[in-house]
Amino acid sequence: MKNLKFLFIALILTSCGTKVNYDYEKSTDFNNYKTYNYFDEMTTGLSELDVKRLIRTMDTKLETMGLVRSNNPDFYIDIQSQEIQSRNNSNVGVGLGGGGGSVGGGVSVGLPIGGNKNTRELVIEFVDDTKTGMFWQAISESSYSPNATPEKREEQFKIVVDKVFSNYPPKSK
Repeated sequence: MKNLKFLFIALILTSCGTKVNYDYEKSTDFNNYKTYNYFDEMTTGLSELDVKRLIRTMDTKLETMGLVRSNNPDFYIDIQSQEIQSRNNSNVGVGLGGGGGSVGGGVSVGLPIGGNKNTRELVIEFVDDTKTGMFWQAISESSYSPNATPEKREEQFKIVVDKVFSNYPPKSK
């Protein structure tokens, strides 16, 4: 019973995690990119305060990776996001079966646990306007609460940014 409790807690923690998908231009030499800045007219889909939190978090992370924010950058960063609300659906199934002279039946009902789940899709793109155009992209999906405190929002952005940049630059295969 004790092991079942730990398994349940682990399942909950992993289901609330951040998922990230990456894509990049194979021919890119990521060593050429040392400075960055953000596009002036980004349509982020975030509130102005959340944009400031996200950029502050990204600047801190990129600085630890050796990248420097510059007015004359090697590449620009574009940020887009959208909120996704998934609904829990109830399911009812009825079955009837038989074999060997006996008949059996069953009913199953799927009950949703919890309410609707709010997730945010965040797209971060690195763009080189002078050469290749977009050369790296990360798309993350993570749960969030629209009523979270500023501290919780900041912490959530830190988790997402750490996960997004955990595979940058991409490893050659």
